[in-house]
Amino acid sequence: MTETAPILEVLDLRTHFFTQDGVTRAVDGVSFSLAPGETLGIVGESGCGKSVTALSILRLLPPKLSRIVGGRVVFEGTDLLTLHEPAMREIRGNRIAMIFQEPMTSLNPVLTIGEQIAEAVRIHQGASRKEALARAVEMLKLVRIPDAERRVGDYPHQFSGGMRQRVMIAMALSCNPKLLLADEPTTALDVTVQKQILRLMLELKERIGSAVILITHDLGVIAETAKRVVVMYAGRVVEQAEVTALFDAPLHPYTRGLMASIPRLKHNRTRRLAEIPGIVPDLRTPIPGCAFAPRCPLATDRCREAAPSLDDHGGGHFAACWEAGRA
Repeated sequence: MTETAPILEVLDLRTHFFTQDGVTRAVDGVSFSLAPGETLGIVGESGCGKSVTALSILRLLPPKLSRIVGGRVVFEGTDLLTLHEPAMREIRGNRIAMIFQEPMTSLNPVLTIGEQIAEAVRIHQGASRKEALARAVEMLKLVRIPDAERRVGDYPHQFSGGMRQRVMIAMALSCNPKLLLADEPTTALDVTVQKQILRLMLELKERIGSAVILITHDLGVIAETAKRVVVMYAGRVVEQAEVTALFDAPLHPYTRGLMASIPRLKHNRTRRLAEIPGIVPDLRTPIPGCAFAPRCPLATDRCREAAPSLDDHGGGHFAACWEAGRA
């Protein structure tokens, strides 16, 4: 039985930002793949390179400040990094769509919701204005916004936070993309609305057959929604595994630190929550060894001198750690 070819392969991706203070290595050799219809979670603390990885895939980074300096992003057999901008525009919002972190800053405040959803349908599907607006109403119904025929003429400020995020999902899925990038889609929402949005997003993903990359700092969200998970730290992938395997037996000390910091219902209230000591390294300074070594209780001289490769420790459980056996 032959394995299904991945819909997306990110290979040794390196994205740098060039500022007056120096070169920031925001993404430093990231590699992973995604099967058709799969949900992959990317998790890590703020500043670890999760969002920059997603923006690099779509080539949406500011050109004057940033540059993809190495690697490949192969989508359906085509390296996106080699395409000219017109060809890339044909893919963005059509075959690859993105749900951004904060809908209020992503939606145009002076255009109606219907116009914003219809725009992508007109551009990518060649629909007439009437057909595109009909599709916008259909998508609003699909994401369960009541009275869709009327609300299609409303503006972003007339929607609540949860409803705006539903609009973003409707817009992203309006052209039936093969790949959906969801960058912290529930960060600004309360817990009950967060659960509704995640359930809706995955339900619609199953309906149209999209693969999903879900970017979050919340391990609880990953546990409920993803099949596989990539853990990032300081621009690098430090661990990658099936979700069950990662939660049952994390191999990297950083992943263990993240797990230990999750509040638990049975937690002893007299004891402080576990925390990872130290601070994230300055990404403007080249890191010769493991980026987590200064904060790691298991670090040796080898860890500080040579960066470990991302090795398979069995069953597709990868970890970039010299001391994975001790962790």
